[in-house]
Amino acid sequence: MPTPFLSSEEYDERAHALYDEGKYDEALEILREGVAVYPSAVALHVGVGYARLAREEYAWARRSFDEALVLDPDHEDALAGFGEVLLKFGQVDEAIRSFDRTVLLGYDDDIELMLQIGRTLFREGMVEQSLSFFERAVAHAPDSAEAIACVGYAQHRLEQDDAALATLREALTIDPGQVEARVYLANMLYDIGQQDAALAEFEKTEPEDHWDELGIWRLIELKRSLYKLDEHDPEFKPWEARLAELAAEPDAIDDLLAEVEQSMMEAEHAAETKAAGQLETLGTLLSGLVTQQQGEPAAESATTEVMEDENSHRVVMRDGSMFEGTWEEIVHALRDARDAGRPLQEYMTAEARRFYGATGARIVSDAPEAFLRSSADAGMLRILR
Repeated sequence: MPTPFLSSEEYDERAHALYDEGKYDEALEILREGVAVYPSAVALHVGVGYARLAREEYAWARRSFDEALVLDPDHEDALAGFGEVLLKFGQVDEAIRSFDRTVLLGYDDDIELMLQIGRTLFREGMVEQSLSFFERAVAHAPDSAEAIACVGYAQHRLEQDDAALATLREALTIDPGQVEARVYLANMLYDIGQQDAALAEFEKTEPEDHWDELGIWRLIELKRSLYKLDEHDPEFKPWEARLAELAAEPDAIDDLLAEVEQSMMEAEHAAETKAAGQLETLGTLLSGLVTQQQGEPAAESATTEVMEDENSHRVVMRDGSMFEGTWEEIVHALRDARDAGRPLQEYMTAEARRFYGATGARIVSDAPEAFLRSSADAGMLRILR
């Protein structure tokens, strides 16, 4: 039953507070109640759209943003949300037009809106387009460390490393408390071999600043090698405690979701493999028939090769490096190239967190095949076979 005497603004404020706490179901309930009372309140329809987005109910989210834009075609938050939904449906050109309309309407001075759109594009792998929105935010807020850092992240993804390093340092000069930018900078310095500089940045962080195991492992490694510390040195205790927190066992719901997702991926892969095997076998039989008609015996090894190829895969990374073998062999090779000697499960978990930080996409890390396939879905690599 609708709550009496609440204005549409009060409904919106209550729902917004719940949304910020991650209580999307409760926020949606309040918003739907508000829409029933105030069906022409654009902000409530927009709120429903974002709550649906958070619940990954994209068709329903699109409907809510549509309704908001019917009421107000120039509503900036509705345009941004509508563009995000369109990207989920693969309608890239329409999404870009929706985002660009916010600029044409003069909302490019809305820093939060520009960052929101930029992050949406960044998560979907449209880094060049995201950079243009981040740069608009910086143009209107040149002292915003957050906006400047976002430019740096995009530059790095576009392989403009020198520019990215300078941009991230600029952000940290403005606001030394931008811990995400500092961790990102430290990892970049580590990747290009500047170990002393990387450790200097890592040492300015606290354990709770890290939401990715990779940076902590690197800090520990650098301190051991550069300061010659014993692995049991008390210096490492708070960092090891944070590692334990990040690697904590998932709860029952997480276990269930991971199990369902893994089962679905295995079933999908099995169907693809079966179909591919049938096509290849048919091709082999036809080739053998043609060979026999030409008076030559069919090659006995063809079918064997098909069977062998079913377990051989090939992936190519974003830097062009290529790995081939079984799923597990490929992940072993990736681990050895990046973090040799680390347990395979720890490597996949760390990479999953790193990929999540870069793309916003959830990476499955409990099995090599699932890890590689979900990494491909996130755009971090390509599976060629």
